[in-house]
Amino acid sequence: MKKIRVGVIGVGHLGKFHAAKYAAMDEVDLVGVADINRELAAEVAGDCGTIPFADYHQLLPQVEAVSIVVPTVHHHRVAMDCLEQGVDILLEKPMTTTLAEADELIAKAAARQCILQVGHIERYNPAVTALGQYVTRPLFIESHRIHMFKPRGLDVDVVLDLMIHDIDIILSIVDSPISSVHTVGVPVVTRSTDIANARIIFENGCTANITVSRISKENIRRLRIFQPKSYLSVDYAKKTLMVIRLKDQLNEQGLPQEEVIHLALPEQDALEAELRDFVKNVDERSTPQVSGAQGRLALQVAQEIMAQIEANFRKYREIL
Repeated sequence: MKKIRVGVIGVGHLGKFHAAKYAAMDEVDLVGVADINRELAAEVAGDCGTIPFADYHQLLPQVEAVSIVVPTVHHHRVAMDCLEQGVDILLEKPMTTTLAEADELIAKAAARQCILQVGHIERYNPAVTALGQYVTRPLFIESHRIHMFKPRGLDVDVVLDLMIHDIDIILSIVDSPISSVHTVGVPVVTRSTDIANARIIFENGCTANITVSRISKENIRRLRIFQPKSYLSVDYAKKTLMVIRLKDQLNEQGLPQEEVIHLALPEQDALEAELRDFVKNVDERSTPQVSGAQGRLALQVAQEIMAQIEANFRKYREIL
């Protein structure tokens, strides 16, 4: 069996897990890991039995594919260098800092016939995977992603840090263009937005209400979907899905009978599933579940939300 030669660029908090997962895969040859922090690169390389690189450019000629797990502001530059060398990429979310950067990556990947997969890991949550067979025509969606404060990941505001996960999932299950977006958000412990709410109204009439926060004392990650004759509830953390739907048969009182389905999904490492899917896409030259175009769409909606929040907060500051 031919092994796919893979590297990891950026081995900080998340990147080191990418490296460890790849190192354990029989179908992968983890050629090396790169990080500007030489000591960190050497430490992770030692743990994973591979070679450290301080300059990722030296790694690129030796690999077919890479995970790019550097700070978001560097995504475009690093990804462009990889694509220029014909290297397939798994690019962590958010895809880029601007839509223009995203467009350049999509065009470059197409020109070089490279895989461009965006790391929206929640798509690989088994509860989300199971959700697909029960979604029909969502009318109202309510999403809560509430996290305890962590000092890392603050190079982007809470919309790009957390809400973009929910935006991506909602866009994947609502087959309609967006009609309008209404937002509110405020900074609390950082200079960027820490709590935000967005109400997205689609042209087909579906409304999605998304709330995110990164200054809670507990973690909550839930999604609820209301649609004709059924209600779906996902707990991302517990990996459970509850479905309540009405049967066509009536009960003795002449009312519709209710069917309740509780699914506790088998434990699955979402990151490992995502990386295995990436390796499969590289090997089979197949389109990723989260392509560059889908990553760009999620970014576009996130940026519109951020722009509205900033405009609203600017008005608030003027009043004060």
